[in-house]
Amino acid sequence: MSGTFSPLRQSRRVAMAPIIYAIAWLSGCSQPTPQATSAETAPIQLQLNWFPDAQHGGFYAALVHGDFAAENLDMKILPGGPNVPVVQAVASRRVPFAIANADQVLLGREQGADVVAVFAAMQDSPRCILVRADSDIRRLEDLRDITLALGNGKAFAKFLQAKLPLEHVRIVPYSGSIAAMLADEKYAQQGYVFSEPLIARRQGMETRCLMVSELGFNPYTSVLITHPELIAEQPDLVLRAVRAVRRGWEQYLASPEETNQRIHRDNPQMDLESLAFAADEIRSLCMPPDQPDNSLGEMTTERWATLARQLADLGLLSGGAPSAGAFTNRFVEAAAASKKEDGHAPH
Repeated sequence: MSGTFSPLRQSRRVAMAPIIYAIAWLSGCSQPTPQATSAETAPIQLQLNWFPDAQHGGFYAALVHGDFAAENLDMKILPGGPNVPVVQAVASRRVPFAIANADQVLLGREQGADVVAVFAAMQDSPRCILVRADSDIRRLEDLRDITLALGNGKAFAKFLQAKLPLEHVRIVPYSGSIAAMLADEKYAQQGYVFSEPLIARRQGMETRCLMVSELGFNPYTSVLITHPELIAEQPDLVLRAVRAVRRGWEQYLASPEETNQRIHRDNPQMDLESLAFAADEIRSLCMPPDQPDNSLGEMTTERWATLARQLADLGLLSGGAPSAGAFTNRFVEAAAASKKEDGHAPH
């Protein structure tokens, strides 16, 4: 599931200005707040970006605890995998909703995929570099004299390679396994903080997680995306979906056990111990200490603009109009307001 920054040039700062202003406009309060209306039960699909696991916990919780049903949504969650093009699936209207990460949204839009982020479950990215606990590497800047496994072409990997000195570091392709790390004390690899550390522990190896977000590359993760035409044509449906998802994440962060049973049923390779470990790790990613109360799932213009600048500086984004309008808070804000009005709490 784990999926490589040069100094900013003035010309790219200028090129990015339209993105910043357009993002600010889309997320502003000038948009009308969608109002919920009664509707017949609508069959609808949510495409996952990976096989079901804890990063999808809140989406599954909305299914397990009846939040989708309460919003008259007959939701079907579709499992993903390494070759499922979730952004393209939404852009082509094959599915109305999918899960992606913020950098994937911007990169997809650069290629003409018209998608919009409407809810961000994880405010902080779970992406990390895994090193052995007995190593003297305690910060990403300490990475030297080792072999480092990274996903080829991944934005975070390009960022690390541009940002860090990486003295005498040999970059190799990430295999998806920790076998090489178990065999070589001078080996480090990419990972998700809620996954690989437990896998390594089960093999008798304690690890240290160096968070990529600490370097400033911090895309929103487990982001609910949809198509702008759906927003325009059926804003009430989008609101109901976001409201159900928000309640689902509240439930999962408070009490994930029943939902984990359902995730395990849909993906038996994810055992309950792994899911419980992941749920504990995910809580602080979804609601960091500095996160305002009642803001679960919300996004900021500053975060999206920063990410867009980083991707442009890496040469992955041209800085043109296709990256503008990548997100909106209108539905998650409306969902938060409706919770405040009806006094809803997790079941």
